[in-house]
Amino acid sequence: MAIPAANLYPPVNIVRLSHVEFVVRDLKASRAFYVDTLGLQVTFEDSQMITLRALEERGHHCLILRKGDEPAASHLSFKLFDEKDLYAAQAFFESRGLPVQWIDRPFQSRTLLTSDPHGTPLEFYAKMDRLPPIHQKYGLYKGVKPLRIDHFNFFMSNVDEAVAFYNELGFRTTEYTEDEVTGRLWAAWMHRKGGVHDIAFTNGRGPRLHHVAFWVPTPLNIIDLLDLMATTGYVSNIERGPGRHGLSNAFFLYVRDPDGHRVEFYCSDYQTVDPDLEPLKWSLKDPQRQTLWGAPAPRCWFEEGTPFQGVAIKEPDLKATPIVAP
Repeated sequence: MAIPAANLYPPVNIVRLSHVEFVVRDLKASRAFYVDTLGLQVTFEDSQMITLRALEERGHHCLILRKGDEPAASHLSFKLFDEKDLYAAQAFFESRGLPVQWIDRPFQSRTLLTSDPHGTPLEFYAKMDRLPPIHQKYGLYKGVKPLRIDHFNFFMSNVDEAVAFYNELGFRTTEYTEDEVTGRLWAAWMHRKGGVHDIAFTNGRGPRLHHVAFWVPTPLNIIDLLDLMATTGYVSNIERGPGRHGLSNAFFLYVRDPDGHRVEFYCSDYQTVDPDLEPLKWSLKDPQRQTLWGAPAPRCWFEEGTPFQGVAIKEPDLKATPIVAP
């Protein structure tokens, strides 16, 4: 299936991704990982929830940790340009027969909860509480020094359908992987904010969240984090990397939190603001697609992910196989 032409005038003006909510079993263990080890900043906490932001962010949070019995992702959240876009989003999702619900969320304005056609829970809002800047409070820079949330990647049972739907919402494709036997999409990277991606789709049992990624200042911060994790009881939480992706050109590291949620640290991708930028095509069998240099991805990286609460998981339509580490 061909990549659809970019929709430059979508019905809803989505600015960027905003945050994800993880259900975690032990808030104390999660706090030790995300705050004391990785370096995210606490903006609120009680016995049931912790909200976190990265060092360049002015919004109240980019990650919510909520106490629960089983690890899961509650929803993926996106910021809209203004309040009018909330009603445009409501009309868009209703016109496609998808559920819509107005909900109240702490620290943000009126919020629309809905889902994509595969059942991925999506949340849209226009305004979030603003906090004082901390990007020049260098005494707070700990761990990997996370600057901002960068993207979500999730498993989809049909990547072609996902790309077509999110293209309607104005996400533009920057890079994609095509299975040369069937011509189907195996993966795709799409953006709103002018980086390589706000969202990405990987062929697999889905919908499930593959990872959430944070932008860090330099590759050296990733090396520092590896040293820290290796000597503070987290060496087994290092899953993949460091290395450099062929796709996106990013320097990367993947780790798993105490509940198995996957987190990427990421820098050095490229600008994509030109509306006529042509997407880059990769072959599924190109070994430098996933790893320009570094060890190949382990099997768990292709098979394990975080389920969305209450969402049924489907087997992938495409049975193509990527290159997997032995």
